[in-house]
Amino acid sequence: MTEITSKYADFEDLREQAITLRREGLSRRQIRDRLQVHNNDLLNRLLEGEPAPEWTKRPRAKDDLREKARELRSQGMTYDRIQVELGCSKSSISLWVRDLPKPVRSRTAVEQARLAGRLRWDHELALRDAERQRTKADAKGEIGTMTDRELFFTGVALYWAEGTKDKSYDRRETVTFINSDPDVIQVYCAWLSLLEVEAERLRYRLMIHETADVPAAERYWAELLGVDVSVLQKTTLKKHNPKTVRKNVGEAYRGCLVIRVSQGAELYRRIEGWWHGIASQVQLRLRYGLTQ
Repeated sequence: MTEITSKYADFEDLREQAITLRREGLSRRQIRDRLQVHNNDLLNRLLEGEPAPEWTKRPRAKDDLREKARELRSQGMTYDRIQVELGCSKSSISLWVRDLPKPVRSRTAVEQARLAGRLRWDHELALRDAERQRTKADAKGEIGTMTDRELFFTGVALYWAEGTKDKSYDRRETVTFINSDPDVIQVYCAWLSLLEVEAERLRYRLMIHETADVPAAERYWAELLGVDVSVLQKTTLKKHNPKTVRKNVGEAYRGCLVIRVSQGAELYRRIEGWWHGIASQVQLRLRYGLTQ
């Protein structure tokens, strides 16, 4: 009995020393070395109920993620959805939320797997789109300031790709350009201005499906051109075919704008000559290996 009492007294004395050291701000290792207590179970008993000093608590980089994961789990999200939202591993999520109740599944396992796959794919598509936009922005910056000569060549190539052309079986030496892209229209108009084509010689006409918002489209193109709607010629309406499934619908559909230069035969001949001059120069470069 005396021996037990002595051991108890020794333990209490040792515990008192351990608590005193703990309250002085010592770590477990420092207390262990100071008191020569190398048994972790005994050290735990000696320090039971005593909080660790703040300086010994390591900052945890994932604490915010853990709290967010627990919040999402409480909202009923599965591990797959939490992984997509936070971008962390399922094993970490499992450790963080294992004490929380499992969400009630309203979908079958197959449906759940499909949903998880779709969410992951949506996430992948978002990353790809961000990369796509970065590439486009970088390429746009590479152009720099355009000179008149560069605009001249651009306009010639643009017209030869999109403008009407004279054929041996269909003589039409007219300068007529049709396009639905507002950026293309603006580049073309800037090119005509560079060629000093008078504004009075330009004729504008809208071609659009009859089911579209025609007045809104007319206002759009007039504003883009910087002219009054009354300047536009009579709009050409395309008949609606119920059997055709069209993609160009909605507010963004504004039809095609036709721009014709009156008395343009001479200008057309020059455009054709310019184009063939460009083509022949390219052929020479290819023939003699002048690729730089």
